[in-house]
Amino acid sequence: MTSHDFPDPDPTWYIQQPHSPLCVYDADTIRDIQRTLSCPETGVMDDNTINHIKGLQYAMGIPATGMVDRETAVSIQRLRDRYHIST
Repeated sequence: MTSHDFPDPDPTWYIQQPHSPLCVYDADTIRDIQRTLSCPETGVMDDNTINHIKGLQYAMGIPATGMVDRETAVSIQRLRDRYHIST
């Protein structure tokens, strides 16, 4: 068995988001997500950020909801790790 056979752990910053417009992330975490997805770092989960999240989800074969579910959080963390994006 190799290391890629194990599932990725949840990123330490990930919080399960309710199925509502309520945003569970603070401004710093949102800016980190925005930095990772190369969109303006406003610290607000605005339409531009949601569209970038949907684009990542589409590219990764994840349902494009615009919400940061576990699979999306893991994909964001993989981008950070791969490109050494600091948070």
